[in-house]
Amino acid sequence: MYENMKNKTILVTGAGAGIGNDLCKQLAEAGANVVAVARSSEQLKELRSFNSSIKTFQVDLKDWSQVRQTLANVPALDGLVNNAGIAIIRPFTELTEQDFDDTFDVNIRAVFNVTQTVLPKLKENSSVVMVSSLAASRSFDGHAVYSATKAAVDSLTRSLALELGPRKIRVNSVNPTVVLTKMGRDNWSDPAKAGPLLAHIPQRRFCEVQEVVDAIVFLLSDKSSFVNGHHLNLEGGYSVS
Repeated sequence: MYENMKNKTILVTGAGAGIGNDLCKQLAEAGANVVAVARSSEQLKELRSFNSSIKTFQVDLKDWSQVRQTLANVPALDGLVNNAGIAIIRPFTELTEQDFDDTFDVNIRAVFNVTQTVLPKLKENSSVVMVSSLAASRSFDGHAVYSATKAAVDSLTRSLALELGPRKIRVNSVNPTVVLTKMGRDNWSDPAKAGPLLAHIPQRRFCEVQEVVDAIVFLLSDKSSFVNGHHLNLEGGYSVS
């Protein structure tokens, strides 16, 4: 799969940390032309120091106009990974208007905006990958707003797979359970909270970042050339337990 990435141009949002950061680095090492999008100039600087070939764009994805102006300058693309996301995990009664707005702005509004903005740059036979979540189809305490945004991402994935298929653009999502990024560890470090979820995962562990990166690269690659409108659950068997 990684050999298939050589010379392909892939744009990744949320490139500053976690899954997006690892994905950018591994794609660059595989010979891809990486276009990294993040809000933090320091994180983008670190990516460039890791590999000077990585092209970076600093943008606040919550700013509709800034996204359109900045990403209008991206090169022709073989792939787009809508990875940027936030998770505000609180009981429903404690969620605020700001929590709601921030989560929807990043997790679905920005996905819509970025995809629509760069659509003219997507080549024939290109691939769009949404980083969604198992929470799009399963319910977890404290995830009311987060789950709603990821369900919207899954719905958008299916709609775009239908609309863009005739243009030979595939659209799929990866839907992991807890991923052991910094955000994942912060939200699931309490054994009392993690235990009940782990008990429903036959493999009795959470998802590693590398496992998500590998799944994304599979969906970007020609190895998945007839996979379209699919939600790839990465959950260690949670759904069958």
